[in-house]
Amino acid sequence: MKRPRKGAQSPPAARHRSQRPTMQAILAERGIVLATLAGIPKRDRRDVEAEVLLNAWNAIRRGLYRPDPRDKPRDALRKWLHGIAWRLASHYIHSAYVRRAVLHPSPLGLLREPVGIDMHAQIEAREVLDAMASLPPWQRDALLSVDSPESLVAYAKCRRMNPSTAASRLRIAREALALKLRRWRR
Repeated sequence: MKRPRKGAQSPPAARHRSQRPTMQAILAERGIVLATLAGIPKRDRRDVEAEVLLNAWNAIRRGLYRPDPRDKPRDALRKWLHGIAWRLASHYIHSAYVRRAVLHPSPLGLLREPVGIDMHAQIEAREVLDAMASLPPWQRDALLSVDSPESLVAYAKCRRMNPSTAASRLRIAREALALKLRRWRR
C-alpha cells in the first residue's frame, strides 16, 4: 500500500448530488422540528418554526441540501431539519431579545419613577399649540398638512392650487410659527 507523499493533499470527500425535496415533504416532517423547538416559549415557537421551514426551503432552492447517499431519504431529511431547528433554537435562546425579556402583567408598575412625558416637554408642546392657534387659518392648515399621510402635491390638488403655491404657503407658515415661538420664549 502506497503512502501519500508528505505535503500531498488527500482526495476530496465524496460529493453528493443536490436533491430537491418538495415543500410537502418538509411539512410532513414538522414533528421533528416541533420536537426540537420544545424548549422555546409557546408565544414564539410558531415564529421560530416558520423561520426553520423558510430557511430549509431556501437552502433546498439554492442546492445546499446534499444528504449522505447511504441514508434513507426520509431519515436524511429529518436529520437535516433537526440540525436547522437546533441552530435556530440556539440563536433564539441566546438572542438579546430573549435575554432581556421581562414577563410581568404590568411591568410599568415595577418602576420607581412615574413614566411619561416630562414637564418641560409638556410646557413646550403647549407653547407650540398656543402659537399655532394664533396663526391665520391658512397657515395652520398648511402646517397641519405636513402631518397628513398625503403628499404636498395631493394636498395642493385637493385645494385646487399649484403645488409650488402650497410649498410656498408651508414655508411662510413655518417661518411665522418659528418667529412667534422665538418671541414668546424671550
